[in-house]
Amino acid sequence: MTEFNSKTRFAELQTMEAKELDVLVIGGGITGAGIALDAQTRGLQTGLLEMRDFASGTSSRSTKLVHGGLRYLKQLAFHEVAEVGSERAIVYENAPHVTTPVKMMLPFYNGGTLGKFTTAIALDIYDRLAKVKKSERKFMLDRAESLAREPYLKAEGLKGTGVYVEYRTDDARLVMEVVKEAHAQGALLANYAKVMDLIYNEHGKVSGVKYQDQITGTNGTIYAKRIINAAGPWVDDIRQMDGSNKGKHLHLTKGVHLVVDNAKFPVKNAIFFDTPFNDKRMMFVIPREGKTYFGTTDTSWNEDPREPSITSKDVHYILSAVNQMFAIKPLHFDDVESAWSGVRPLIQEEGKSPSEISRKDEIFHSDSGLYSIAGGKLTGYRKMAEKIVNEVAKDFAAEYGDYHYVETQTVHLPLSGADASGSAGFKEFFDAAVTRGTEHGLSKMAAESLVHRYGRNVDAVYSYLEQAQTSETHLSALDYAQLHYGLEEEMVLHPIDYLLRRSSQMLFNFKHLEKVYEPIITEMAQYFDWSDETTARLRDEVQTQIAIRQAFKQETVHA
Repeated sequence: MTEFNSKTRFAELQTMEAKELDVLVIGGGITGAGIALDAQTRGLQTGLLEMRDFASGTSSRSTKLVHGGLRYLKQLAFHEVAEVGSERAIVYENAPHVTTPVKMMLPFYNGGTLGKFTTAIALDIYDRLAKVKKSERKFMLDRAESLAREPYLKAEGLKGTGVYVEYRTDDARLVMEVVKEAHAQGALLANYAKVMDLIYNEHGKVSGVKYQDQITGTNGTIYAKRIINAAGPWVDDIRQMDGSNKGKHLHLTKGVHLVVDNAKFPVKNAIFFDTPFNDKRMMFVIPREGKTYFGTTDTSWNEDPREPSITSKDVHYILSAVNQMFAIKPLHFDDVESAWSGVRPLIQEEGKSPSEISRKDEIFHSDSGLYSIAGGKLTGYRKMAEKIVNEVAKDFAAEYGDYHYVETQTVHLPLSGADASGSAGFKEFFDAAVTRGTEHGLSKMAAESLVHRYGRNVDAVYSYLEQAQTSETHLSALDYAQLHYGLEEEMVLHPIDYLLRRSSQMLFNFKHLEKVYEPIITEMAQYFDWSDETTARLRDEVQTQIAIRQAFKQETVHA
């Protein structure tokens, strides 16, 4: 068992304060976590501060796909498609438990932007750029074959489909596995530690940060030879602190996704389709764990990026698209069980609409020495980390005689929950691990879900099932086990950390969440010995998140 909890966090903040680090990363999303892992495995003592919980920003609010960006071929972004597409297999092999290959259908209709020939060519180019292995390359289906494979596609005007491989993931869990692996490699990490200001040496070079512990309210300082700003939507805020927010800047766009029960939207396949609105946009529909989720919108966002709104207009747009494109009983607002909204931190490109802006990443290096990285996609996190740590490592090699440039070590580095046997080994592990779960009293479905969520760490979760039998708790053994694993080994500090990001209950098991969140809060209050005031504040945090996912139902639709 590898402890990664509130006590670990306190100790690691003390360690970061006591000795100058080689690298300090600001931001605990997928990019920051990837940088911490890459830098630490190259021999650079690395720390990371996240102002809220790990993955609480963009990195838990994506379409939850490790995908190569097929739609970016329309922008002729061949380099981005090649680079990100080839990363899919690396992410899969390094974390096969949270990354699952799925066949994605791409239908084409009379009058649509794609036809049989253009679809086939686009998918061939995509497969070649992404270096897709032969067994997973695209194939084409005619109209009858398409409807046989997916009866809920709209039949009218359907000419056929292309079928290709993408990878479904749990984005927040992927971040957590990167974070835990970075910690296992020796990186020092803390969530709920907000950078308040930057510190400079006598030469005007950035040399540290002032931070505030959001749990205790105390302040501290951490020094490092190099600071990397990977704060996602807040990258420009950190650049503003540095006085270097000039030239290119971020353009935030909002994306909304909806979740309904699979019984109401019973597709069996993942589907990527043109919206019927002639707005040059495309949407995903993804079945997952008895639910179907779909989206997304792509609109500019100029307000607080922490909790972008989910409006009735957003929901109406998405529902209208799927109701027109699928042969289902029309979905209404009340059918939406849950939803999420997040912002994409894109690099501004003048004259382009939000959906036309490239998803490429970019590195900024200010006069003070502050490194910043922005843009990019979930899929490309490892490559983004490699690029910026390459620059930092060369920087070290040039300045310090006892530092030597080391190439990235992460291409074949299994993440927490995985091992060197990759996807083939995980398939062998899976059945036996599920059997162990059923021997602990779990249903086969529950055991399968746990093995996918925790991978080779699942036996540690099973040990908490045994502990639940002798504990005084109002939780089921399954809830108790996952919660206490999160508290002890995944640095869960707030109830929302567990309910939303570690277990995804708020997204894909909303009815269960409504029943269990109060007992979860009670269990955590006892574990941490919270005051009534703290307990009430953290209950409000959970209830606010619930309300965000339901507020659109109370609004008037403005189509």
